[in-house]
Amino acid sequence: MRGPILRLSLTCLAPVLLVLAGCSGGDAAGDGKSGRAKGPQGTPEAGFVVLATERVPLETVLPGRTAAYETSDVRPQITGLIEARLFTEGAIVRRGQTLYRIDQSLYRAAVAEAEAALANAVATRTAAQARADRFRPLAEIEAVSKQEYTDAVAAARQADAAVQQARAQIDTARINLRFTNVPAPISGRIGRSLATTGALVTANQAEPLTMIQRLDPIFVDIPQSSADLLALRRSLANGGSVPASAEVRLTLEDGGDYPQVGTLQFAEAMVDPQTGAVTLRASFPNPQGMLLPGMYVRARFAQAVAREGLLVPQAAVSRDPRGNATVMLVGPDNKAVRRNIRAERTIGDKWLVTAGVRAGDRVIVEGLSRIREGQDIRPVPAGSPPPSQAAPKGAAAPKPGG
Repeated sequence: MRGPILRLSLTCLAPVLLVLAGCSGGDAAGDGKSGRAKGPQGTPEAGFVVLATERVPLETVLPGRTAAYETSDVRPQITGLIEARLFTEGAIVRRGQTLYRIDQSLYRAAVAEAEAALANAVATRTAAQARADRFRPLAEIEAVSKQEYTDAVAAARQADAAVQQARAQIDTARINLRFTNVPAPISGRIGRSLATTGALVTANQAEPLTMIQRLDPIFVDIPQSSADLLALRRSLANGGSVPASAEVRLTLEDGGDYPQVGTLQFAEAMVDPQTGAVTLRASFPNPQGMLLPGMYVRARFAQAVAREGLLVPQAAVSRDPRGNATVMLVGPDNKAVRRNIRAERTIGDKWLVTAGVRAGDRVIVEGLSRIREGQDIRPVPAGSPPPSQAAPKGAAAPKPGG
């Protein structure tokens, strides 16, 4: 009985094995992968972009330090005791505002003394001028000698000079009296006071009473390598690029962006011998006082614009064992061609390429992992849907709502 049953079982399994063989044979012709790995004839697809020239801002990112727009040390110009401090530390002060008051008693007395000296000089001048006036007609009739008349005129002139000297002494005494009120030389934010009420200050002391800084606007000093600056100027001279607008943007220490846009003011006409850098200075509005002197920032600005720049997506660029940048192009007869390029800097998610490719070249950006140099490829525009997702030819469009 076992023989007939075994033959019956094999007869029943034969159709099933044929069906399974037919199903497995469908993948044997392909590469076992879905999507657009290979075309109908086993040729890999290559998504490409066509290069075109465009104006490219050559943005530079450099570190920098903030610096006050104006800084002034407040110092006494006379000697005396401080009677009062008339400001709040850390507040905004205005130019000419009184900050300290120094004891005025000695300087008021000096003004009174100078005024008395002036009155004495005026009286002396009056007497000397009257004597000279009396001697003039007498000298004409030789009632007095000419020498006596000459001496009288000279004495009157000396008395007049003494009056002018006394008036100058009054001006000096009044200026010193005015210096007893120590004013703010500039407008800005004042720091802490380094002198207290009752302290003795002198006209020639080295230590300031306090310091005032103007923080709106504020400067940002940006050191740039002199070699980079020379390369930029050479590019501008050769016509490869044109000067860009002098707008500057900042990234703060916490990684956030500063909301205000600054302006590049100038570059120093000397190179720091210790660092080999040239300092660029930018000015920024600082209405909220967010930027303080001495803060570390990163400045982004475009020093020039490349007239005919070529931008290649970073995904298309690879490096050979020597570190040279290369790309794959769609070559003649739809073959993959490897090309060495010169990629000098990144612009966003692309490389700025200055040599190796030209406008109109088709650079492969998709399917690079399946493509080898010299291989036949099927080029398609980058971003095209895979064949499995494309609508079949002659298929009717879906009805709305269906």
